[in-house]
Amino acid sequence: MIKINCDLCGKVGDRLNKALIEEVELQVCLECSKFGRVIGPVKTEIPKAKVRQVENKVENFELVIENFADVIKRKREAMGLTQKDFAAAIREKESTIHKLEIGTLEPSLSLAKKLEKALGVKLIEEHQEKRDIFKGKKLEGFTLGDFIKLKE
Repeated sequence: MIKINCDLCGKVGDRLNKALIEEVELQVCLECSKFGRVIGPVKTEIPKAKVRQVENKVENFELVIENFADVIKRKREAMGLTQKDFAAAIREKESTIHKLEIGTLEPSLSLAKKLEKALGVKLIEEHQEKRDIFKGKKLEGFTLGDFIKLKE
């Protein structure tokens, strides 16, 4: 059995009652229970922890390749286009193409797809990330939530 303190007098005991005292539900000793209406005994059993379940989740997502700047520049030059001509061809600003080629601007996925189509290169890679998702309560110790009482 667990020893619990009375909410009113602080006395330690293993037999406490739930009592409604001035519209508040308290855990009180037998002597203090006379100050209110007794609802019933307090359960002093330790709640059993549930076994944690692990769910493996795989996420697929797309990322722009790391060397996108070199790939874009080499392919544009191989096609014999200036930055200005290439920008006009794909309806983007020349400054955007310049920033892409020097690597200060990473293209969004939509822009990368547009560049892939115009240049005929691969700029987007598919990646998978595996994550373990834990469900249930922890096996060790208690949390504050284990002791909170919800009024029904």
